[in-house]
Amino acid sequence: MHIRPSQPADLPRMLELYAHARRFMAEHGNPNQWGPTNWPPESLLREDIAGGHSYVCLHEGRIVGTFFFTCGEDPEPTYRVIEQGAWRYGGPYGVVHRLASDGSVKGVGRFCLDWALARCGHVRIDTHGDNTVMQGLLKGCGFVPCGIIHVVEDPYPRLAFEKVLPGWDRPR
Repeated sequence: MHIRPSQPADLPRMLELYAHARRFMAEHGNPNQWGPTNWPPESLLREDIAGGHSYVCLHEGRIVGTFFFTCGEDPEPTYRVIEQGAWRYGGPYGVVHRLASDGSVKGVGRFCLDWALARCGHVRIDTHGDNTVMQGLLKGCGFVPCGIIHVVEDPYPRLAFEKVLPGWDRPR
């Protein structure tokens, strides 16, 4: 597998991946994370691509996964407020959003998260409380639950996770 920046021509395939992910989540007890709002909207994906923050994961030349990634001093404003816990580390961090695959290749989620961590040794991510599949992936990859955050796109609180690679020297 390998990862490259998304291109406008990838958008139809990305929309297929998100449609598959919405069906998968609904079938696995998580119908509310992306389903009711048909998340993510195409306009947001276009912005992600134009901004250089959208990526696709390829296996044997075929797009099998997609996600948003950025890294910086304060890349996710909704992470400024965390309830029922706290972030464990300060300083710059990366954020992964909208991670989806078509399910045809095992390990796409882990591969994408490892890729993000290799670029920024401190990554934060969030997921819906009903998304037990993603929670299992995050815990299996060594991400630690930190608390609850809220997003603007829907009223459901999100479980916030964080992982810092050994040697990352920005503890709070």
